[in-house]
Amino acid sequence: MIEISNISKSFEGIRAVDSVSVTMKENTLFGLIGTNGAGKSTVLRMVAGVLKADEGTITVDGIPVFDNAEAKKRIFFIADEPYFFANANATEMEKYFSTVYEGFLREDFYAYLEKFGLDRKRKINTFSKGMKKQLALLCGICSGTKYLLCDETFDGLDPVMRQGIKSIFAKEMESRGLTPVIASHNLRELEDICDHVGLLHQGGVLLSKDLEDMKCNIQKIQCVFRAQEDAGKAMDGLDVIKREERGSLYTLTVRGGREEVIAHFATVDTVFFEALPLSLEEIFISETEVVGYDVKKLILG
Repeated sequence: MIEISNISKSFEGIRAVDSVSVTMKENTLFGLIGTNGAGKSTVLRMVAGVLKADEGTITVDGIPVFDNAEAKKRIFFIADEPYFFANANATEMEKYFSTVYEGFLREDFYAYLEKFGLDRKRKINTFSKGMKKQLALLCGICSGTKYLLCDETFDGLDPVMRQGIKSIFAKEMESRGLTPVIASHNLRELEDICDHVGLLHQGGVLLSKDLEDMKCNIQKIQCVFRAQEDAGKAMDGLDVIKREERGSLYTLTVRGGREEVIAHFATVDTVFFEALPLSLEEIFISETEVVGYDVKKLILG
């Protein structure tokens, strides 16, 4: 488990990270979301031990991470722009990482290279941006580390490659307990794979919740009431986060369990009723609007 407690970091008087506290549990995929400049990369670099926090503590499985080789053995960090040795090829990078990480999965690495169509002998500096990202991810996945920190992991990958990497994440999480932490500015990239999501804004944590809990506790309802009195009766007994009306059609975002909300609507007379699943985007919009932020402006456009 990675535990981040009240960490802060400033650069030349500018507060990049401000009192961030987050827990990243084992064998889950943690999505760290925020706009450019929100502090995502700085947080990941501090978790990786590349930067030292000005304040607060970071531990990996109970071990302080900065300047600690034992903790760093458990972490592989992939920067937004991956670094490779000048004029190196994939084979040479494998030989290097095999000396750094004792558990490097050499056979898996070359099998993945072949699967993704990456030439092991071709100079990496001739690769496209997407190919470099693929190679960096494969190096990280095959490092054998427990934690994989990825900064803008899917940026530059086409949809097919994204699905391929997501499938490998799922396989490695199931087979050996890999714990990926993915920083991204795009909610939609992480919607189908995250277990827990944290939202950074202006260097602080705006929201950090288990995705399944969020989905279970917020419902989207579309309905047409038989009469206006029924609408009033329904609203009185609900914790309505958001309400939209288009003619006689009500679209409500309601806090509460699915069965509880459906049972409530059974007590009023409706012409039409439907409970719909919410996307990660809709959940975040609802949660952040409650605390006075518009997530659409923060990370959707």
